[in-house]
Order: sequence, then structure tokens, then C-alpha cells
Amino acid sequence: QVQLVESGGGLVQAGGSLRLSCAASGRTFSSYAMGWFRPAPGKEREFVAAISGRGMATRSADSAKGRFTISRDNAKNLVYLQMNSLKPEDTAVYYCAAGLSLSGSRSSYDYWGQGTQVTVSS
Repeated sequence: QVQLVESGGGLVQAGGSLRLSCAASGRTFSSYAMGWFRPAPGKEREFVAAISGRGMATRSADSAKGRFTISRDNAKNLVYLQMNSLKPEDTAVYYCAAGLSLSGSRSSYDYWGQGTQVTVSS
């Protein structure tokens, strides 16, 4: 069982930056790939970025490439999403998720946090 708690959301102006954090419980954190998702119009949650268990591989959605960076600190059981050049359309609740494979598919993740709100004003 893995419990995930996100933090770091808030209100920021367009062009600004935020760093989201996700704290995970459990001793096997490095066994899990970690992903970030957010709701999108017509979809329950869309993929943003993901990182492998040891942090050697990452994947990002086209909307995130060049602006968002995912990283992790396995010694602290933390995963981060650094978001730069934020746009109003990035406004959403951001969810952290844990799964056994690096994937952009929501169904590949077994554990989910409660989310943290990001609001980008124009």
C-alpha cells in the first residue's frame, strides 16, 4: 500500500513558476514509477509527466515538454513537478500517482493522491 500526499499548489500569474511535491509512504518507493496527471476537458485525467523508479527515464506530455520537469528523491520518498512558464490553461488539480511501470496511461497507476490545486491567472 502506498499513500501519496501532494503539496505546492497555489495561485500564480501567467509566466510564473510552481514546484509541486508528492510525498509517498512506504519502504518500496523506488520500486514505483511516479506520474502526474490533471483533469482536462472531456477527460477524467490527462497525463502530464512520469518518471521511472530510479529516476533514469522520464516521459512528458506534449503540453509539458520544455516547460515542466519531473524529478524524484528516493532517499526522501518525494517526487517533484517543476512547472515553468505557466499558462492559464494549466489551471487544474494536479494528481500524483504511483504504478509499477513508466506509462502515460492512467490505468497503469494503482495509487493516487488527493490532488493539489494550481491556478494560473492571466
